[in-house]
Amino acid sequence: MKRKLLSVILSSAMIAALLTGCGGGSSTPDTAADAGSETTEGATEENTESTEEAADTTEESTEEAAVPAGDGSVYLLNFKPESDQQWKDLAAIYTEQTGVEVNVLTAAEGTYSTTMQAEMAKDEAPTIFNIGNVTAAQTWNDYTYDLSGTALYDHLSDKSLVINYDGKVAAVANCYECYGIIYNKTILNDYCSLEGAVISSVDDIKDFATLKAVAEDINSRVDEINDALGTNLTGAFSSAGLDSGSSWRFSGHLAGVALYYEFLDAGCDLVAGQGTIEGKYLDNFKNVWDMYVGTSSADPKTLEGGTYNAEMEFGMGEAVFFQNGNWEYAPLVNPDNGYEVTDEDLGMMPIYFGVDDANQGLCVGTENYWAVNAKASEEDIAATLAFLEWVITSDEGRDAITNGMGLSAPFDTFTGEFESENAFVRDNNTYMADGKTAVAWSFNATPNVDDWRADVVSALTAYTNGSGQWDAVKTAFVDGWATQWQLAEEAK
Repeated sequence: MKRKLLSVILSSAMIAALLTGCGGGSSTPDTAADAGSETTEGATEENTESTEEAADTTEESTEEAAVPAGDGSVYLLNFKPESDQQWKDLAAIYTEQTGVEVNVLTAAEGTYSTTMQAEMAKDEAPTIFNIGNVTAAQTWNDYTYDLSGTALYDHLSDKSLVINYDGKVAAVANCYECYGIIYNKTILNDYCSLEGAVISSVDDIKDFATLKAVAEDINSRVDEINDALGTNLTGAFSSAGLDSGSSWRFSGHLAGVALYYEFLDAGCDLVAGQGTIEGKYLDNFKNVWDMYVGTSSADPKTLEGGTYNAEMEFGMGEAVFFQNGNWEYAPLVNPDNGYEVTDEDLGMMPIYFGVDDANQGLCVGTENYWAVNAKASEEDIAATLAFLEWVITSDEGRDAITNGMGLSAPFDTFTGEFESENAFVRDNNTYMADGKTAVAWSFNATPNVDDWRADVVSALTAYTNGSGQWDAVKTAFVDGWATQWQLAEEAK
């Protein structure tokens, strides 16, 4: 996914992203999605180096990282190298204010797993560390303190943004990303004022049926709307490209909604998934996909050719709707890109799936969760929980997270001046505040992600250009999942 979030999402969910968010959200589309399906930070898959080699990588900073003896100290093993200085500055402020010693060690990029292996083996081990998924929670189960009932957990805007394992809240998301259907609020509001519009307000779009009706009406009246509003529309939705630079939006993110509802019904972990699926919600997937393709000006026979640029189409006001994530905010409002849309034009709504539309929020995810070391002393655990509470409630902490680190925080304390300036994150916060349920990033469970997606995209391309049938998409989706899951298990 285009990314690397929330940095959100989640124990479900939660996320990549983006980008400007956590977990790598905004750089390359495939990175975040792929990372979510593999063993991530804290797991042992990458731990091919010896403990001795890992120790060497942190030898220079051992003195800095060591936690002094005494009552209640904190040791944070930071996952994100780009936030190293901000965390060290926060630690210094907290120590000055409270007298509690806070030490920060930041692992070099790509070395978090091996660094954590080395540091956790020491007498003065980290009291705060990062895990990315249920696999990591299983690996570090003896070290994860139950965070239920803590201020960190209580302040979560969405209680799905945790990793639950072994009957406890093993970790809590510290950032998130979100995706859904980006829309042009200005054009959509102006459309509502036209005679014959199928809605009177953007707020009327609360389910798939209404969204489809609006998209079809706009698409059928493009010339009329352009004449009346002075717009430059070519279709309701931007192109649904099936080339490698775009197809992840559908084989990953759109497919993720179908997986989420199936995993929800199955009662399995929403991010870890399960070895077999039925494709229970593939008809819903098909309905959404047909809407995307049928209300766009792009030729369905050429979607795999790489000639379309959905971001540019939306940015230039040629489309009202565009499925993507909060990582798109920065390029859309960047004046260097020459787009016509502004912050005031941008909004995001859920990918309504026709399942539980009334309660559905945006798709929220992350691969960054705080865990507290259960093997630390009681004094250090208490000091650590107090520090984390201060981080998410104090002006200094909230400013550092939102403005210094540029993250989207999933806590109800990040309001007012500490709320993200990202328009899509603001919308997600509104959905959360309204009690909507975030859709977990269930695509993170995809086995052998590149191979599985390639087969799904191939079948979806054939269906869309008329050379294949929808049954082939079902086969690639369902049978392909079981095959790739088995292969992934055998490779372990």
